[in-house]
Amino acid sequence: MKILKNPDLKDWAMLAKRPSKPVAELDLLVDEVFDNVRKEGDKALYAYTEKFDKAKLKSLKIEAAELKNASKNISKKLKEAIDIAFVNISKFHTAQKEKVQKIETTSGVVCWRESRGIERVGIYIPGGSAPLFSTVLMLAIPAKISGCKEIILCTPPDKNGKINPTILYVANLVGITSVFSVGGIQAIGAMTFGTETIPAVSKIFGPGNQYVTAAKQRAQNFGVAIDMPAGPSEVLIIADKNADAEFVAADLLSQAEHGADSQVILLSTSTKLIEDTQTELKKQLNKLPRKAVAAEALKNSLAIEFKTENECMMFSNLYAPEHLILACENADELAKKVVNAGSVFIGKYACESAGDYASGTNHTLPTNGYARNYSGISVDSFVRKITFQKISKKGIQNIGPAIEEMAEAEQLFAHKNAVTVRLKKFKK
Repeated sequence: MKILKNPDLKDWAMLAKRPSKPVAELDLLVDEVFDNVRKEGDKALYAYTEKFDKAKLKSLKIEAAELKNASKNISKKLKEAIDIAFVNISKFHTAQKEKVQKIETTSGVVCWRESRGIERVGIYIPGGSAPLFSTVLMLAIPAKISGCKEIILCTPPDKNGKINPTILYVANLVGITSVFSVGGIQAIGAMTFGTETIPAVSKIFGPGNQYVTAAKQRAQNFGVAIDMPAGPSEVLIIADKNADAEFVAADLLSQAEHGADSQVILLSTSTKLIEDTQTELKKQLNKLPRKAVAAEALKNSLAIEFKTENECMMFSNLYAPEHLILACENADELAKKVVNAGSVFIGKYACESAGDYASGTNHTLPTNGYARNYSGISVDSFVRKITFQKISKKGIQNIGPAIEEMAEAEQLFAHKNAVTVRLKKFKK
């Protein structure tokens, strides 16, 4: 990690920028794959799966029997751990359901709002060296609570054409409608346009690499919504002199191991805490199976010493981290000053891993500074909120004249007339 001490305020914006790695012709590749998927459907999916994933598939859809049999390959301990996460995530998200409140804005005019689940949603789950089965829980549980009628899941196969059994087990547990063995840009294309096997969806959720992210953003051009712009994972920790350097280093590495393009930031008023954390980072890094990945991420990461915790908080709000850990004695007070963050972890025992797996909050969060204007996934992400109004004769008489006056002022006389004809009927 690069260490900085009391950087000038004018340099903060530059320090808050994420490292970027431009990919030549990425947009051209997305366009090419999308075009072929739209024209050739399943044929293109088979071809791209063989090309990019080195897997020759006989079928794209995972049969129900394979989903059920996946449980045989899952240890009892892992099943118990998944059950704990399932219960906590369900509790937290069930509480987000909005109660219908009918408001009489004027005598005879009653307005209210109701939620309706998006009928068909698509979930993308990365495979590779770290199959994110926990993300299946994080996305499918609120989707079910929201009342989505159809939830399809796409995830890439390994070289043998198989999907990680834990992903299949969790998909079956949470009630995914259909699972398809396809990943990358082609999976996003399939959920955007639909093929002979995979249906088109109304909204796409889930993380992915730079190719998947670019494909999701392009899907919006074809009328498909996405959860949020996503980028590499990140964490920012504010730690005081009393923080446990071993804990802080462990939390930094837990994000660094996600990928070489992940970024971790440490802010502190204590020189010693920063030095001790550096020592711990070296010690713990050597024990990690994903050491090379984490080490690469640390090259893009910062430890910044500020004079006051208030400055730490100001920088954090500018950075707008995906995950914010407050490892300070006055963490509760600092939490009140949080303006921009995806998810906040309060106190030295609140490790970011808790939110990733089992505390109950959602781990699908805005990255790359999007916490300034996006929220993490919730029940609201899977619903459309529809407003209703019921107006009686008395109600239209009460607000009608105001509507007529405003419509005329905007020179929308048909709008005015829709009220006028009703008021005239009453006079007759």
